[in-house]
Amino acid sequence: MMNVDSQIRLKKEQEEKEHKKKEKAEAHLYTIIKIARDEDLKEQTGKDIYFDLVDHEKVRSFRIQKQLPFSTFKEEVAKEYGIPVQFQRFWLWAKRQNHTYRPNRPLNPHEEMQSVGQLREISNKAQNAELKLFLEVEFGLDLQPLPPPEKSKEDILLFFKLYNPEKEVLCFVGRLFVKALGKPSDILRKLTEMAGFTPDEEIELYEEIKFEPNVMCEHIDKKLTFRASQLEDGDIVCFQKSPKADSGTQVVHFRSLEKPKDDEFCLELSKLHTYDDVVERVARQLGLDDPAKIRLTSHNCYSQQPKPQPIRYQGVEHLLDMLVHYNQTSDILYYEVLDIPLPELQFLKTLKVAFHHATKEEVVIHSIRLPKNSTIADVIIDLKTKVDLSSPTAELRVLEVFYHKIYKIFPLHEKIENINDQYWTLRAEEVCKTNDVPEEEKNPSQHDRLIHVYHFTKDPLQNQIQNFGDPFFLAICEGETLAEVKGRIQRKLQVPDEEFSKWKFAFISMNRPDYLQDSDVVSARFQRRDVYGAWEQYLGLEHTDTAPKRAYTANQNRHTHEKPVRIYN
Repeated sequence: MMNVDSQIRLKKEQEEKEHKKKEKAEAHLYTIIKIARDEDLKEQTGKDIYFDLVDHEKVRSFRIQKQLPFSTFKEEVAKEYGIPVQFQRFWLWAKRQNHTYRPNRPLNPHEEMQSVGQLREISNKAQNAELKLFLEVEFGLDLQPLPPPEKSKEDILLFFKLYNPEKEVLCFVGRLFVKALGKPSDILRKLTEMAGFTPDEEIELYEEIKFEPNVMCEHIDKKLTFRASQLEDGDIVCFQKSPKADSGTQVVHFRSLEKPKDDEFCLELSKLHTYDDVVERVARQLGLDDPAKIRLTSHNCYSQQPKPQPIRYQGVEHLLDMLVHYNQTSDILYYEVLDIPLPELQFLKTLKVAFHHATKEEVVIHSIRLPKNSTIADVIIDLKTKVDLSSPTAELRVLEVFYHKIYKIFPLHEKIENINDQYWTLRAEEVCKTNDVPEEEKNPSQHDRLIHVYHFTKDPLQNQIQNFGDPFFLAICEGETLAEVKGRIQRKLQVPDEEFSKWKFAFISMNRPDYLQDSDVVSARFQRRDVYGAWEQYLGLEHTDTAPKRAYTANQNRHTHEKPVRIYN
């Protein structure tokens, strides 16, 4: 006989099961709203995480009916936190190009009049039914809430973390609005108050750029405006006490940037040597007439590698500034000899572009150096003079590729100044008329569409998709079956029949594969256009990754690339 406790437990389990079943069935009627507050940032930063702002899986979430007006939701927030509606201001989060996530802008009055469901749709076209918000609340000296301050385009919301060198920890200490044309010197007193320092304490500021795959922070010049330092809403500023200057000498190990593991020579220098003193000594050591052709890069004490960005021409005052990385002092500097003086080079932009020939397997990486106000069209013109085209009339396009997915086709008018090739690959490829790539790939008609095609394997243990190899575009026609598409793919990739017969084909949306049969009409699967990005829906080619792994030596942070690589500078 079943005892009473077992009956109660079974009933409870059944009720929970029914509740979950009901929730799942009604999921499309609800939006999950996740609210991050200052308290969440303080709670996590320095305990669970040091970098970024918050883990959205750990903040308070609300399950709200989609048709509910957002103003009604604000009343629920008021009950939850005791913050009257008129004192609440909500910020949307946005994904940055470097794949970090930051508060981006406040909701405007028109948006607040919409329903919860409408607001989620316009927020970020996220992959799920969640709406992530940051709740900004200002408090007076009496700790009572105040109306949010007016925010113009000149006001920037920055988040601040304090670094403690003794404990080697970062902790969140608050946020401030600053003026775009103001300077760090305008807020130093407020920062010393936040940190509990004396008002006269010297402090250094760094911008937290990103933390994956490596931590990247850049020193903020206190003499420049926030706008000149390219700070914007949602950015994170880390600060600490300035290391005390020591006028003693320092033996510095200089390494060639091309061979970052080996010391080339050592120099004994004063820690108070100026930038010009240091490059002059290096030039003398190398027998170089023009010290301005020396470019130096600092050492990252945590990764034991060169920092991603070199030191700007006269960008630091003393040798000590070149050697300090957070609380640690390095004794390593990297040098390179440029073909033109660094002041001239800084007016130019250098991009590493991987060129993919239409018919050759080899990938060639070219350094393109152009004035900063140049466009992608100028890059293509320059590239055409350097590469071997399959046809004199072949056209080129430039793509942004990250971890084997195509994220962007650069428009010809896009300026190159703000393009960052440090963390993802810039790829140039031919767009020409061949038997396998029809003319419509360049300008798909209303009956054709260009789809993304990616290679993938599936981890049987975690049931997760892992992309690899070279992603590409394919023009598909209305009504075209998978069997027809497969034929073109096999010819394009030149895969032998025996191997190709083992490949599986899937329509993949939101990282979930839906395997296709030869008779399936491929275009029927690509009808939806309201996805966050074209790469979120693609034709997946599932097969074993048998190609030998080769590192993209053009950049230490590149992902692996399977084709043979040559590098031209």
